[in-house]
Amino acid sequence: LSDNSIEAYLHDVSKLEVYSEENKLTLQQITSKDIQRFLIWINGFGISPFTQSRLLSGLKTFYNFLLLEYDWESNPVELIQAPRIARKIPSVLNIQEIDQLIHAIDLSTPEGMRNKTILEVLYGCGLRVSELVSLKLSNLYLDIEFIKVEGKGNKERLIPIGRQAIKYLKIYMNEIRPHIKVKLGQEDFVFLNKLGAALSRVMVFIFIKDLASKIGLQKNISPHTFRHSFASHLVEGGADLRAVQDMLGHE
Repeated sequence: LSDNSIEAYLHDVSKLEVYSEENKLTLQQITSKDIQRFLIWINGFGISPFTQSRLLSGLKTFYNFLLLEYDWESNPVELIQAPRIARKIPSVLNIQEIDQLIHAIDLSTPEGMRNKTILEVLYGCGLRVSELVSLKLSNLYLDIEFIKVEGKGNKERLIPIGRQAIKYLKIYMNEIRPHIKVKLGQEDFVFLNKLGAALSRVMVFIFIKDLASKIGLQKNISPHTFRHSFASHLVEGGADLRAVQDMLGHE
């Protein structure tokens, strides 16, 4: 699994640990009834049904691990049903909205040109934000219009990159990035912050939210919205669904 998934699952198990300590339960004493009470306790924090469902899945895996590795006798989570999740259609931007967001960027600053390049690459390649911030200079094959990204579970894939995104990548790499004093060990990352280190996912979220606010966009958007928009526009344009799946890195 990816580092983010591992961190999330460990966080879920730590929630059960906190609940058990508060109720003076050892791991061996926890029953299905205790797991149900734990879920009621979690629900009191206003955690969404989606997160509760993922948490339950994580705990099932944790107990299956105990069964395999430590000859545990039973899995108290096995028969507990996850809450029903209403599937929402993801928010998608149209071409005009994407243009508005890009045109709202202040290009008089080095960060502005970097942010414009980020949006062109996010939308032009359908990347996850984690793939974008970890994009490497050594994985750009712009002469043949491809980039290599490392997706979930450290799986690598090649993605075609459009000429518009290539144009701005070259401007950023030739005119903006050389003026940044790069931190040791960060030399291969494409997108850098002012301190010369790889951008964080949070920074990308923040500047996209700021742009949406600037143009008065009513949709609730995130970096992932550009990924959904990329896929939707390709399919609307007649692209093969399997090819789009491959580009997104979906199983």
